[in-house]
Amino acid sequence: MKGIILAGGSGTRLYPTTKVISKQLIPVYDKPMIYYSFSTLMLAGIREVLLITTEKDLPAYQELFGDGSWLGMDISYCVQSEPRGVAEAFILGEKFIGNDSVCLVLGDNLLCGNQVTEMLQTGTKIEKGALIYGYYVNDPKEFGVIEFDENKKVISIEEKPQDPKSNYAIPGIYFYDNQVVTYAKNLQPSSRGELEISDLNQQYLAAGDLQVELLGRGIAWLDTGTCEGLLEATSFIYTIQKRTGLYLACLEEIAYKQGYITREELLDLAQPLCKTDYGRYLLTVAQDEF
Repeated sequence: MKGIILAGGSGTRLYPTTKVISKQLIPVYDKPMIYYSFSTLMLAGIREVLLITTEKDLPAYQELFGDGSWLGMDISYCVQSEPRGVAEAFILGEKFIGNDSVCLVLGDNLLCGNQVTEMLQTGTKIEKGALIYGYYVNDPKEFGVIEFDENKKVISIEEKPQDPKSNYAIPGIYFYDNQVVTYAKNLQPSSRGELEISDLNQQYLAAGDLQVELLGRGIAWLDTGTCEGLLEATSFIYTIQKRTGLYLACLEEIAYKQGYITREELLDLAQPLCKTDYGRYLLTVAQDEF
């Protein structure tokens, strides 16, 4: 399975900060926002990643990640010239996807919890159809929303509804079989002028090939696309790391524990940072203290 991170868009909800910097490069406590999305793919065991961003922001991401070899990853890049919708990622990434299945992660999403790795690895085993998740939120109007019948069977998916039919929002992580490219090409722009990911999921639902898994209280999902959400996520990460001493979305640690890089390679990454808390943490990880 291959992975795609969508880090495009204009980030208007975080203006004026996003006038000069990509939304997904804004720090969430001590790391760029996109680290959290990237860590999601790494925890899923996905090593080939396509990062889609704007032409203006492309050099910054290339400087941040390079070709990914320092993490034992293979990273390539693609430009989305205009914000034409999340589902366009599969059209832009058609050659990258090839004959494989694919996991799409939005660059402003954060997942955390003991069950996340198991959840993600289940998603990578999908052979046919699509797998998405539902997460209970107080106000789902800004998300894709899942509608259920009286037997808890999914009957519709609606993008940013004014009158949501449930409180179950769809987090920005999706697993698809190779049919997703064909489905994406068949989409028509919505009233917003975008190729909606909810319309794509609706096609899988109509074909009887959509699986929906509801996330329980053991998993936290945070959307960092607004100022309030960014503040909440920063406080959340700070609290967890301060209390446990363990870092979230530490890409070097994940790469080491997944076997993508050796201890020697981890130490090489840590040494230039040894005067920082981040570098000292990497040295501790290399000593297998966690």
